[in-house]
Amino acid sequence: MKKLNPKDVSQYVEQNIGTFHQKRIQSLDSLKLSIVLKRKNPYPFKAKFVLTAEQIIRGIVDAHISSSEEGIFGDWLEGLAIFINEKVYEGKKSGIIGIDLEFDNDNRRYIVNIKSGPNWGNSSQIAKMIADFRTAKKTLRTSNSQLNIIAINGCCYGKDNKPDKGDYFKYCGQKFWKFISGNTNLFTEIIEPLGYKAKEKNDDFVKSYSKMINIFTKEFANEFCKEDGEIDWEKLVRFNSEMRIPKKKE
Repeated sequence: MKKLNPKDVSQYVEQNIGTFHQKRIQSLDSLKLSIVLKRKNPYPFKAKFVLTAEQIIRGIVDAHISSSEEGIFGDWLEGLAIFINEKVYEGKKSGIIGIDLEFDNDNRRYIVNIKSGPNWGNSSQIAKMIADFRTAKKTLRTSNSQLNIIAINGCCYGKDNKPDKGDYFKYCGQKFWKFISGNTNLFTEIIEPLGYKAKEKNDDFVKSYSKMINIFTKEFANEFCKEDGEIDWEKLVRFNSEMRIPKKKE
């Protein structure tokens, strides 16, 4: 085990945080109005007395951003966690399906599945993770049957006061960052470097966001607003939910 150098973490963040911001903008630029309208429940907009196209557009775009950013930043944090673990325990990105990180400590092989937060999956997804852990253990033991393997579900934020899940352990927030680095305070120390050029990068995002709102609002008004400017709710609901009747072959 080596002691983590905070400068290494800061340097990694400064060199790689731009990737997160680029993917935020790419996710926004790839949006299509027709696709997001079909994903979003139209009824609450009517129930909340929404009257303008822009209100609807901001609602669906903001929902998309919130969902996509969680995944994008979760992937980015996974990379940071692997980098830190490599510096301390010489860990590596695993080549086994379903396993993100492998490393040895105290004569144990740890296999880690990294998630952004603690509430990441339903029962089926958790069952798949457990199955992946079991498969990984079998794979690793083909070369060393005596290998002591511990499965970990690591979550970059949050808490879980009952980490022992039987088939695996779940470490969240401070416990996870300490587990991969040996540093009790790492979970707070990584906050500062994450703000590197944040305002500058966010300004670029806001420009893309504003353009997208304007483009989608114009498209929505042309397609789903009546001549007098009122939203055509029936047309919107039909677009979102109407059954498609197969055309009869002649």
